[in-house]
Amino acid sequence: MTSHGTTELFVFRNVFHKYFYLKESMTSGNVLEETYQKWVQYKEDFSCSSPLVGLFCNRTFDRYACWPDAPASSMVNISCPFYLPWYDKVSQGVVRRRCGSDGFWEREDSGQVWRDMTQCEEEKEVASQELWFKQLMVGFRMLYTVGYSLSLFTLIMALIILLSIRKLHCTRNYIHANLFLSFILRAVSVILKDTMLERHWGREIMKQADVSEMLSHQAAIGCRIAQVMMQYCVLANHYWFFGEAIYLYSVLIASVFIDNNKYLPYICLGWGTPLLFVVPWVVMKLLKENKECWALNENMNYWWIIRFPILFASLINFLIFMKILKVVLSKLRASNQSGYPDYKLRLAKATLTLIPLFGIHEIIFIFATDEQTTGVLRYIKVFFTLFLNSFQGFLVAVLYCYANKEVRTELRRKLRSWRIEAEIVCCGQ
Repeated sequence: MTSHGTTELFVFRNVFHKYFYLKESMTSGNVLEETYQKWVQYKEDFSCSSPLVGLFCNRTFDRYACWPDAPASSMVNISCPFYLPWYDKVSQGVVRRRCGSDGFWEREDSGQVWRDMTQCEEEKEVASQELWFKQLMVGFRMLYTVGYSLSLFTLIMALIILLSIRKLHCTRNYIHANLFLSFILRAVSVILKDTMLERHWGREIMKQADVSEMLSHQAAIGCRIAQVMMQYCVLANHYWFFGEAIYLYSVLIASVFIDNNKYLPYICLGWGTPLLFVVPWVVMKLLKENKECWALNENMNYWWIIRFPILFASLINFLIFMKILKVVLSKLRASNQSGYPDYKLRLAKATLTLIPLFGIHEIIFIFATDEQTTGVLRYIKVFFTLFLNSFQGFLVAVLYCYANKEVRTELRRKLRSWRIEAEIVCCGQ
């Protein structure tokens, strides 16, 4: 490929890639697709008058603008291409080329065709804001990637501990184990979703067919499956929180929901309930919003199919949390023999333990929906949501496994037993 062709492809890639990575900051979720369709229309509408007589530069389409035949030694000015996403701001501008005296388009010292696009570029202020937004999104992604990775490692170890020590096998710890598993699957699904999105949108664009292929339904199947898996795992995670809340409520207050000794109802609640919402959401996406990777929500009414069960479970958990906290408070007051400071410390510890167990942090932004939050408030919400969701698995693993007195006792006993067996084998040899 010539240097001229390299420049054309660079412009071609720049327009489309840039507006995929920045489109999440815009109201429309189809910026890339709409820009491509307008680009195709612009190319197809390219028409010129009859060829000029004498020495002239040939008409051409350089994947950025359509250039008519131009007389030698002339400057050609054409309007900024209408497919540019920021066209409304540069509609009065022009892009320039110069036809040389030899009948060839003038080139720079580097060998690339000279072209002046300054009037068709975005304002520097807007470009800097977009760069800041992109850097912020990259920072957010690094934050939750670290959080989910740390949670994934600690949760896998905690799950192995709970399942490998026989004396820890009971309904309560089985529920804990399933909660750990839901966190593991959630972390894996989020990382897998990001990988599939990056693989889908990060491919090289070398020709027009690459863009149409990238926008095809076949190319998006992988990232759509990853998106569905993530939504299911997130819902399962919240409904295992719900199961934890119901179990603790039935143990401390009254067995009015599920029999403590029956494990199957908790399985149905934690792993079965999410299907009741994910399946309808998939159907609506297929019928109404079957575009790209299903990562954006044009119609927020469809998103409520996923959002409502999460908010419902979080709200019920919050009410259960308040009821249990009231019971814990009354019991601590009744058994308080060592003074106020110790009582206050124990109450704080009980509260800290219950909050991550029930996922109460979801209540913080329950009324600050995506439609209502804008600007700085939206970024604050995104930061706290990503931070809490990604590191919550780590906190739960620490509180309900590594810092759990029963687990630590059994783990020390198991390690002591292994040490004695190792010494016997060693001495026997």
